[in-house]
Amino acid sequence: MRVAVLSREYPPEVYGGAGVHVEFLVRELRRLVDVDVHCFGAPRDEAGVHAYATPPALAQANSALATVGVDVEIAAAVGGADVLHSHTWYANLAGVLGAQLHGVPHVLSAHSLEPQRPWKAEQLGGGYRVSSWAERQAYETADAIVAVSYGMRSDVLTAYPFVDPARVHVIHNGIDTVLYRPSHDDAALLRHGIDPDRPFAIFVGRITRQKGLAHLLRAAERFDPGVQLVLCAGAPDTAEIAAETSAAVERLSAAREGVVWIREMLPRDELAQLLTHATVFVCPSVYEPLGIVNLEAMACETAVVASAVGGIPEVVADGLTGILVPFHAVPPEEFEQGLADAVNALCADPVRATAMGLAGRERAEREFGWDTIAHRTVELYESLL
Repeated sequence: MRVAVLSREYPPEVYGGAGVHVEFLVRELRRLVDVDVHCFGAPRDEAGVHAYATPPALAQANSALATVGVDVEIAAAVGGADVLHSHTWYANLAGVLGAQLHGVPHVLSAHSLEPQRPWKAEQLGGGYRVSSWAERQAYETADAIVAVSYGMRSDVLTAYPFVDPARVHVIHNGIDTVLYRPSHDDAALLRHGIDPDRPFAIFVGRITRQKGLAHLLRAAERFDPGVQLVLCAGAPDTAEIAAETSAAVERLSAAREGVVWIREMLPRDELAQLLTHATVFVCPSVYEPLGIVNLEAMACETAVVASAVGGIPEVVADGLTGILVPFHAVPPEEFEQGLADAVNALCADPVRATAMGLAGRERAEREFGWDTIAHRTVELYESLL
Protein backbone atom coordinates (compact mmCIF):
# COMPACT_ATOMS: atom_id res chain seq x y z
CA MET A 1 0.00 0.00 0.00
CA ARG A 2 1.27 3.47 -0.87
CA VAL A 3 0.00 6.36 1.23
CA ALA A 4 0.40 10.06 0.47
CA VAL A 5 0.36 12.16 3.63
CA LEU A 6 -0.60 15.77 2.91
CA SER A 7 0.30 18.43 5.46
CA ARG A 8 1.28 22.05 5.70
CA GLU A 9 3.75 21.21 8.48
CA TYR A 10 6.58 18.72 8.41
CA PRO A 11 10.01 18.86 10.06
CA PRO A 12 11.85 21.07 10.35
CA GLU A 13 8.92 23.44 9.73
CA VAL A 14 6.69 22.45 12.64
CA TYR A 15 4.93 25.06 14.75
CA GLY A 16 1.88 23.31 16.25
CA GLY A 17 0.36 20.08 17.47
CA ALA A 18 -0.80 18.99 14.01
CA GLY A 19 2.77 19.15 12.76
CA VAL A 20 4.00 17.09 15.71
CA HIS A 21 1.25 14.56 15.00
CA VAL A 22 2.26 14.23 11.34
CA GLU A 23 5.96 13.90 12.20
CA PHE A 24 5.46 10.94 14.51
CA LEU A 25 2.60 9.32 12.62
CA VAL A 26 4.68 9.23 9.44
CA ARG A 27 7.62 7.72 11.32
CA GLU A 28 5.45 4.85 12.57
CA LEU A 29 3.46 4.40 9.34
CA ARG A 30 6.72 3.82 7.48
CA ARG A 31 7.20 0.65 9.50
CA LEU A 32 3.93 -0.66 8.03
CA VAL A 33 3.35 0.84 4.55
CA ASP A 34 5.06 2.95 1.88
CA VAL A 35 4.63 6.64 2.67
CA ASP A 36 5.25 9.81 0.66
CA VAL A 37 4.88 13.17 2.37
CA HIS A 38 3.67 16.25 0.50
CA CYS A 39 4.16 19.37 2.59
CA PHE A 40 4.47 23.13 2.35
CA GLY A 41 7.67 25.17 2.51
CA ALA A 42 11.35 24.79 1.73
CA PRO A 43 12.81 21.65 0.11
CA ARG A 44 13.54 18.76 2.49
CA ASP A 45 16.47 16.37 2.25
CA GLU A 46 14.49 13.40 3.56
CA ALA A 47 13.69 10.69 1.04
CA GLY A 48 10.04 10.48 0.07
CA VAL A 49 9.28 14.04 1.19
CA HIS A 50 8.11 16.56 -1.41
CA ALA A 51 7.83 20.24 -0.48
CA TYR A 52 5.89 22.93 -2.32
CA ALA A 53 6.47 26.67 -2.21
CA THR A 54 3.75 29.23 -2.84
CA PRO A 55 3.20 29.59 -6.59
CA PRO A 56 5.02 32.78 -7.68
CA ALA A 57 1.86 34.32 -9.12
CA LEU A 58 0.22 34.08 -5.68
CA ALA A 59 3.16 35.41 -3.66
CA GLN A 60 1.29 38.62 -2.80
CA ALA A 61 -2.16 37.07 -2.52
CA ASN A 62 -4.16 36.47 0.64
CA SER A 63 -2.48 33.59 2.49
CA ALA A 64 -5.60 31.42 2.23
CA LEU A 65 -5.60 31.81 -1.54
CA ALA A 66 -1.90 31.00 -1.64
CA THR A 67 -2.69 27.84 0.32
CA VAL A 68 -5.23 26.81 -2.32
CA GLY A 69 -2.55 27.30 -4.97
CA VAL A 70 -0.20 24.92 -3.15
CA ASP A 71 -3.04 22.42 -2.74
CA VAL A 72 -3.63 22.38 -6.50
CA GLU A 73 0.04 21.56 -7.10
CA ILE A 74 -0.02 18.77 -4.52
CA ALA A 75 -3.20 17.29 -6.02
CA ALA A 76 -1.47 17.09 -9.40
CA ALA A 77 1.50 15.27 -7.86
CA VAL A 78 -0.10 12.45 -5.84
CA GLY A 79 -0.90 10.09 -8.69
CA GLY A 80 0.20 6.58 -7.83
CA ALA A 81 -0.91 6.73 -4.20
CA ASP A 82 -3.50 4.21 -3.01
CA VAL A 83 -4.75 6.47 -0.18
CA LEU A 84 -4.50 10.20 0.49
CA HIS A 85 -4.40 11.35 4.11
CA SER A 86 -4.67 15.11 4.69
CA HIS A 87 -4.13 17.08 7.89
CA THR A 88 -5.81 20.45 8.67
CA TRP A 89 -7.67 22.71 6.26
CA TYR A 90 -4.36 23.80 4.74
CA ALA A 91 -3.98 20.43 3.04
CA ASN A 92 -7.58 19.19 3.00
CA LEU A 93 -8.35 20.67 -0.41
CA ALA A 94 -5.34 18.87 -1.88
CA GLY A 95 -6.96 15.67 -0.60
CA VAL A 96 -10.33 16.57 -2.11
CA LEU A 97 -8.89 17.41 -5.53
CA GLY A 98 -6.38 14.57 -5.54
CA ALA A 99 -9.02 11.98 -4.65
CA GLN A 100 -11.31 13.18 -7.42
CA LEU A 101 -8.51 13.43 -9.96
CA HIS A 102 -6.89 10.07 -9.28
CA GLY A 103 -9.90 8.09 -8.08
CA VAL A 104 -8.47 7.05 -4.70
CA PRO A 105 -9.85 7.28 -1.14
CA HIS A 106 -9.27 10.42 0.92
CA VAL A 107 -8.86 10.25 4.69
CA LEU A 108 -8.67 13.48 6.67
CA SER A 109 -7.58 13.98 10.25
CA ALA A 110 -9.59 16.54 12.21
CA HIS A 111 -7.12 18.50 14.33
CA SER A 112 -9.31 21.61 14.54
CA LEU A 113 -12.39 23.05 12.85
CA GLU A 114 -12.70 26.44 11.19
CA PRO A 115 -16.27 27.06 12.50
CA GLN A 116 -14.85 26.68 16.03
CA ARG A 117 -12.14 29.29 15.41
CA PRO A 118 -13.84 32.55 14.40
CA TRP A 119 -10.85 34.53 15.66
CA LYS A 120 -8.95 33.30 12.58
CA ALA A 121 -10.73 36.07 10.69
CA GLU A 122 -8.30 38.45 12.45
CA GLN A 123 -5.41 36.66 10.79
CA LEU A 124 -6.86 35.75 7.40
CA GLY A 125 -9.44 38.48 6.71
CA GLY A 126 -11.60 37.31 3.82
CA GLY A 127 -9.33 34.30 3.61
CA TYR A 128 -11.18 32.88 6.62
CA ARG A 129 -14.21 32.39 4.34
CA VAL A 130 -11.93 30.64 1.87
CA SER A 131 -10.45 28.34 4.54
CA SER A 132 -13.94 27.56 5.85
CA TRP A 133 -15.14 26.72 2.34
CA ALA A 134 -12.12 24.48 1.68
CA GLU A 135 -12.61 22.62 4.94
CA ARG A 136 -16.31 22.10 4.27
CA GLN A 137 -15.56 20.54 0.87
CA ALA A 138 -13.29 18.04 2.59
CA TYR A 139 -15.86 17.02 5.20
CA GLU A 140 -18.53 16.65 2.54
CA THR A 141 -16.45 14.32 0.38
CA ALA A 142 -13.89 12.51 2.57
CA ASP A 143 -14.19 8.74 2.64
CA ALA A 144 -13.18 8.68 6.30
CA ILE A 145 -12.58 11.27 9.00
CA VAL A 146 -10.17 10.69 11.89
CA ALA A 147 -11.09 12.60 15.04
CA VAL A 148 -8.20 12.90 17.48
CA SER A 149 -10.59 12.62 20.46
CA TYR A 150 -14.21 11.79 21.24
CA GLY A 151 -14.69 15.48 21.99
CA MET A 152 -13.46 16.26 18.50
CA ARG A 153 -15.81 13.67 17.01
CA SER A 154 -18.72 15.41 18.71
CA ASP A 155 -17.50 18.78 17.40
CA VAL A 156 -17.27 17.41 13.84
CA LEU A 157 -20.84 16.11 13.91
CA THR A 158 -22.10 19.39 15.41
CA ALA A 159 -20.24 21.67 13.00
CA TYR A 160 -21.02 19.50 9.95
CA PRO A 161 -24.34 17.72 10.62
CA PHE A 162 -24.39 16.32 7.08
CA VAL A 163 -21.47 14.00 7.95
CA ASP A 164 -22.47 10.36 8.39
CA PRO A 165 -21.33 9.42 11.93
CA ALA A 166 -20.12 6.07 10.58
CA ARG A 167 -17.42 7.95 8.64
CA VAL A 168 -15.91 9.51 11.80
CA HIS A 169 -13.36 7.32 13.60
CA VAL A 170 -11.63 8.24 16.87
CA ILE A 171 -7.88 7.64 16.87
CA HIS A 172 -6.17 9.66 19.57
CA ASN A 173 -2.99 11.66 19.18
CA GLY A 174 0.09 10.02 20.63
CA ILE A 175 3.37 10.73 22.37
CA ASP A 176 6.87 9.31 22.02
CA THR A 177 7.80 8.59 25.62
CA VAL A 178 11.41 7.92 24.65
CA LEU A 179 11.94 11.37 23.18
CA TYR A 180 9.71 13.02 25.79
CA ARG A 181 10.94 11.80 29.15
CA PRO A 182 12.17 13.39 32.38
CA SER A 183 15.41 15.36 31.97
CA HIS A 184 17.02 16.50 35.20
CA ASP A 185 19.70 18.67 33.62
CA ASP A 186 19.04 22.30 34.58
CA ALA A 187 21.29 24.05 32.04
CA ALA A 188 18.29 25.31 30.03
CA LEU A 189 16.71 26.78 33.18
CA LEU A 190 19.85 28.72 34.06
CA ARG A 191 20.30 29.89 30.48
CA HIS A 192 16.80 31.40 30.45
CA GLY A 193 16.93 32.92 33.92
CA ILE A 194 14.63 30.45 35.69
CA ASP A 195 15.37 29.79 39.36
CA PRO A 196 15.51 25.97 39.75
CA ASP A 197 15.00 26.29 43.50
CA ARG A 198 11.60 27.98 43.21
CA PRO A 199 8.35 26.42 41.97
CA PHE A 200 7.19 27.45 38.55
CA ALA A 201 4.27 27.03 36.19
CA ILE A 202 4.99 26.70 32.48
CA PHE A 203 2.95 27.42 29.34
CA VAL A 204 3.97 26.14 25.89
CA GLY A 205 2.06 27.21 22.81
CA ARG A 206 1.48 29.62 19.98
CA ILE A 207 0.18 33.12 20.62
CA THR A 208 -3.35 32.69 19.34
CA ARG A 209 -6.81 33.22 20.83
CA GLN A 210 -7.32 29.46 20.90
CA LYS A 211 -4.58 28.85 23.47
CA GLY A 212 -6.08 31.14 26.12
CA LEU A 213 -2.81 32.88 26.97
CA ALA A 214 -4.60 36.10 27.89
CA HIS A 215 -6.58 34.20 30.54
CA LEU A 216 -3.38 32.72 31.96
CA LEU A 217 -1.69 36.12 32.18
CA ARG A 218 -4.63 37.50 34.16
CA ALA A 219 -4.71 34.37 36.33
CA ALA A 220 -1.00 34.78 37.06
CA GLU A 221 -1.75 38.06 38.84
CA ARG A 222 -3.21 35.82 41.57
CA PHE A 223 -0.35 33.30 41.73
CA ASP A 224 1.41 33.07 45.07
CA PRO A 225 4.39 35.49 45.10
CA GLY A 226 6.92 32.66 45.23
CA VAL A 227 5.62 30.98 42.03
CA GLN A 228 7.44 31.75 38.79
CA LEU A 229 5.68 31.79 35.41
CA VAL A 230 7.57 30.58 32.33
CA LEU A 231 6.01 31.34 28.95
CA CYS A 232 7.30 29.43 25.93
CA ALA A 233 5.12 31.41 23.56
CA GLY A 234 5.78 32.61 20.04
CA ALA A 235 4.46 32.67 16.46
CA PRO A 236 1.66 35.21 17.04
CA ASP A 237 -1.25 34.99 14.63
CA THR A 238 -1.37 38.74 14.06
CA ALA A 239 0.53 41.92 14.93
CA GLU A 240 -2.43 42.94 17.08
CA ILE A 241 -2.37 39.84 19.29
CA ALA A 242 1.43 40.12 19.49
CA ALA A 243 1.09 43.68 20.81
CA GLU A 244 -1.67 42.68 23.25
CA THR A 245 0.44 39.86 24.62
CA SER A 246 3.54 42.03 24.98
CA ALA A 247 1.55 44.64 26.88
CA ALA A 248 -0.01 42.01 29.17
CA VAL A 249 3.38 40.44 29.95
CA GLU A 250 4.83 43.87 30.70
CA ARG A 251 1.99 44.64 33.11
CA LEU A 252 2.42 41.30 34.85
CA SER A 253 6.20 41.72 35.08
CA ALA A 254 5.76 45.16 36.61
CA ALA A 255 3.41 43.74 39.26
CA ARG A 256 5.43 40.66 40.24
CA GLU A 257 8.84 39.05 39.75
CA GLY A 258 9.62 35.68 38.25
CA VAL A 259 8.02 36.12 34.82
CA VAL A 260 10.15 34.58 32.06
CA TRP A 261 9.10 34.86 28.41
CA ILE A 262 10.89 32.63 25.89
CA ARG A 263 9.78 33.64 22.41
CA GLU A 264 11.78 31.26 20.22
CA MET A 265 10.90 27.62 19.59
CA LEU A 266 13.13 25.56 21.85
CA PRO A 267 14.95 22.37 20.86
CA ARG A 268 13.18 19.27 22.17
CA ASP A 269 15.87 18.52 24.77
CA GLU A 270 15.64 22.02 26.25
CA LEU A 271 11.87 21.90 26.34
CA ALA A 272 12.01 18.54 28.14
CA GLN A 273 14.26 20.11 30.77
CA LEU A 274 11.83 22.95 31.38
CA LEU A 275 8.81 20.64 31.50
CA THR A 276 10.55 18.25 33.88
CA HIS A 277 11.56 20.96 36.36
CA ALA A 278 8.21 22.75 36.24
CA THR A 279 5.94 22.14 39.20
CA VAL A 280 2.93 22.37 36.92
CA PHE A 281 2.19 22.70 33.22
CA VAL A 282 -0.74 25.01 32.41
CA CYS A 283 -2.97 24.60 29.35
CA PRO A 284 -5.61 27.38 29.42
CA SER A 285 -6.98 26.69 25.92
CA VAL A 286 -10.49 27.86 25.09
CA TYR A 287 -10.66 25.28 22.26
CA GLU A 288 -8.53 22.15 22.02
CA PRO A 289 -9.35 19.00 20.05
CA LEU A 290 -6.85 17.03 22.14
CA GLY A 291 -3.87 19.10 23.28
CA ILE A 292 -0.79 17.05 22.44
CA VAL A 293 1.33 19.40 24.54
CA ASN A 294 -0.42 18.03 27.62
CA LEU A 295 0.91 14.59 26.69
CA GLU A 296 4.40 16.04 26.31
CA ALA A 297 4.22 17.46 29.83
CA MET A 298 2.81 14.22 31.26
CA ALA A 299 5.58 12.21 29.60
CA CYS A 300 8.08 14.46 31.42
CA GLU A 301 6.37 13.60 34.75
CA THR A 302 4.77 17.02 35.19
CA ALA A 303 1.36 17.64 36.73
CA VAL A 304 -1.10 19.45 34.44
CA VAL A 305 -3.62 22.21 35.09
CA ALA A 306 -5.88 22.53 32.06
CA SER A 307 -9.20 23.88 30.91
CA ALA A 308 -11.91 21.24 30.66
CA VAL A 309 -12.56 21.74 26.93
CA GLY A 310 -12.60 19.52 23.85
CA GLY A 311 -10.48 16.39 24.12
CA ILE A 312 -8.40 17.53 27.11
CA PRO A 313 -10.45 15.50 29.65
CA GLU A 314 -9.59 12.38 27.61
CA VAL A 315 -5.90 13.05 28.24
CA VAL A 316 -5.73 14.69 31.67
CA ALA A 317 -7.35 12.53 34.35
CA ASP A 318 -8.83 15.05 36.78
CA GLY A 319 -7.45 14.51 40.27
CA LEU A 320 -5.02 11.82 39.10
CA THR A 321 -2.66 13.38 36.53
CA GLY A 322 -3.73 16.97 37.02
CA ILE A 323 -6.57 19.37 37.70
CA LEU A 324 -9.23 20.32 35.15
CA VAL A 325 -10.73 23.80 35.41
CA PRO A 326 -14.26 24.47 34.08
CA PHE A 327 -14.34 26.92 31.19
CA HIS A 328 -17.75 26.64 29.56
CA ALA A 329 -20.73 28.26 31.29
CA VAL A 330 -18.55 30.23 33.72
CA PRO A 331 -17.50 33.90 33.52
CA PRO A 332 -13.90 34.52 32.38
CA GLU A 333 -12.99 35.82 35.84
CA GLU A 334 -14.13 32.55 37.42
CA PHE A 335 -12.10 30.52 34.92
CA GLU A 336 -9.02 32.61 35.62
CA GLN A 337 -9.49 32.28 39.37
CA GLY A 338 -9.82 28.52 38.90
CA LEU A 339 -6.51 28.40 37.04
CA ALA A 340 -4.81 30.42 39.77
CA ASP A 341 -6.27 28.30 42.56
CA ALA A 342 -5.16 25.05 40.90
CA VAL A 343 -1.62 26.29 40.23
CA ASN A 344 -1.29 27.63 43.77
CA ALA A 345 -2.59 24.38 45.27
CA LEU A 346 -0.07 22.21 43.42
CA CYS A 347 2.85 24.56 43.98
CA ALA A 348 2.05 24.54 47.69
CA ASP A 349 1.89 20.72 47.74
CA PRO A 350 4.89 19.40 45.79
CA VAL A 351 4.28 15.84 47.00
CA ARG A 352 0.85 15.85 45.34
CA ALA A 353 2.25 17.49 42.21
CA THR A 354 4.98 14.85 41.97
CA ALA A 355 2.47 12.03 42.37
CA MET A 356 0.35 13.50 39.56
CA GLY A 357 3.41 13.77 37.36
CA LEU A 358 4.32 10.12 37.89
CA ALA A 359 0.74 9.06 37.16
CA GLY A 360 0.78 11.19 34.00
CA ARG A 361 3.90 9.48 32.71
CA GLU A 362 2.38 6.06 33.33
CA ARG A 363 -0.84 7.06 31.55
CA ALA A 364 1.08 8.43 28.55
CA GLU A 365 3.06 5.20 28.21
CA ARG A 366 0.03 2.95 28.61
CA GLU A 367 -2.58 4.66 26.45
CA PHE A 368 -0.95 6.94 23.87
CA GLY A 369 1.79 5.00 22.08
CA TRP A 370 2.36 5.94 18.42
CA ASP A 371 2.78 2.32 17.36
CA THR A 372 -0.79 1.52 18.37
CA ILE A 373 -2.08 4.64 16.65
CA ALA A 374 -0.28 3.80 13.40
CA HIS A 375 -1.68 0.25 13.34
CA ARG A 376 -5.22 1.56 13.83
CA THR A 377 -4.67 4.12 11.05
CA VAL A 378 -3.50 1.46 8.61
CA GLU A 379 -6.52 -0.69 9.48
CA LEU A 380 -8.69 2.29 8.52
CA TYR A 381 -6.84 2.67 5.18
CA GLU A 382 -7.33 -1.01 4.42
CA SER A 383 -11.07 -0.80 5.09
CA LEU A 384 -11.40 1.74 2.27
CA LEU A 385 -9.61 -0.26 -0.44
